[in-house]
Amino acid sequence: MIEKMSQVPNDSLHSLKELKDELSELLQGEISSLILNTDELDEDYTVSANVLKFNELEINAKNRTVQESGRAIVLTPKEFEILYFLAQNQGTVFTKEQIYNAVWDEDYFLSDSNIMAFIRKLRKKIEPNPDEPIYIITIWGVGYKFNDNL
Repeated sequence: MIEKMSQVPNDSLHSLKELKDELSELLQGEISSLILNTDELDEDYTVSANVLKFNELEINAKNRTVQESGRAIVLTPKEFEILYFLAQNQGTVFTKEQIYNAVWDEDYFLSDSNIMAFIRKLRKKIEPNPDEPIYIITIWGVGYKFNDNL
């Protein structure tokens, strides 16, 4: 191998070294560019993970705000937690007890009226027509789900 190296003209070795250096710089630039692009993607993902959009309804988890058709909707902390819990689990049917356990830090009191009252108030605030809800759907005999057809 050493004999072969000594047979290669010095100019060729110099050219190979320059080529290697150029390739190395080019690769470093590409790698840096990929890292920057990945950082931007992470930021975009974080923003979209914090904001859930369904038709005209927008739920911002970071700011704990809700808008429907561009109109700000004021929710109580528990109303927001129920809405966000259902929306995060879009399409999954939950019993009233499961919703209660997900939102409250206390034991369920075997009274469905508490959850029903919150759902009724939420619908009045977020639904275009609370009597025909499009966001929070009742599954008779079971509980509620956030509409998975949005």
